[in-house]
Amino acid sequence: MPPHDVLVVLFDDVQSLDVTGPLEVFTGAGRCVPGAYRVRTATLDGAPVRTSSGLRITPDLALADAAPPDTLLVPGGQGTRDPDPRLVDWLRAQAPRARRKVSVCSGAFLLAAAGLLDGHRATTHWALCDALADRFPGVDVDAEPIFIRDGDLATSAGVTSGIDLTLALVEEDLGREVALTIARHLVVFLRRPGNQTQFSAQLAAQTAERPPLREVQHWITEHPAADLSVDALAARCGLSPRHFARAFRDEVGMTPGRYVDRVRLEAARRLLEDTTDAVERVSRRCGYGTPEAMRRAFVRALGTGPAEYRRRFRPHSPTAPQPSASR
Repeated sequence: MPPHDVLVVLFDDVQSLDVTGPLEVFTGAGRCVPGAYRVRTATLDGAPVRTSSGLRITPDLALADAAPPDTLLVPGGQGTRDPDPRLVDWLRAQAPRARRKVSVCSGAFLLAAAGLLDGHRATTHWALCDALADRFPGVDVDAEPIFIRDGDLATSAGVTSGIDLTLALVEEDLGREVALTIARHLVVFLRRPGNQTQFSAQLAAQTAERPPLREVQHWITEHPAADLSVDALAARCGLSPRHFARAFRDEVGMTPGRYVDRVRLEAARRLLEDTTDAVERVSRRCGYGTPEAMRRAFVRALGTGPAEYRRRFRPHSPTAPQPSASR
């Protein structure tokens, strides 16, 4: 089988992790299955670039000398804010010739500027989704998932989600076992499904201004199995249920019920990842009451049940796995 050609586009002020994360995944898969990937980097004129953190990267070639790749990967970074028009022109002309077009973080802005995301679902870093939607109204921007596959286009959220997307591409190319081997080697504790949300409950919510409401937020996180009804939480704050619900929504940015749902889901995910507790015990510890209630919550939020979610996590050996040609 011929190698999958991967071309990574580089530019000044690129985010280094957007580049090195996917590179490590693809090259690691190429060590597991020798010859599976040929990964190269390219800049407009073949000259070195400096990343946003100051790291200097020397590319393999100039974009003008690159043959159409199987996978074209466009990372993000501060350099996407005011890109070189020549880079956008190159993407507009050459990217359609690649079988897969992939962006990490704000790399979606470059694909959108080249007209490649019009009429497609796409995502980017949660803090940039509104800007992407405003600048490119023809793009269907979804701020929730960590990555989105839409035909031959794949876009991912901030920084490390590029690793999740690349692992999904490796699984598509070489199978699940190779992808899991690379995940273990990189100490990625869970290869997250693309429809997993970008936000934890704490990141998605605001911190309440009033101390009683802040204390309730912390208490919810520490006691997911407790009675977290509006009446019970309001009593902890010394407020009426109606006043509490309105104040919580105004200060936290979501209803108490939605906040509780997110906290319980996050707690259940961590227990499934980090313990061997049975699903029934996890459901009780996280306040779901029954495994079926927890299963419905997982399917609704993540598109997969608790058992499958746990199956994606495998214990790590104390040493990195040794790639072999037999995989």
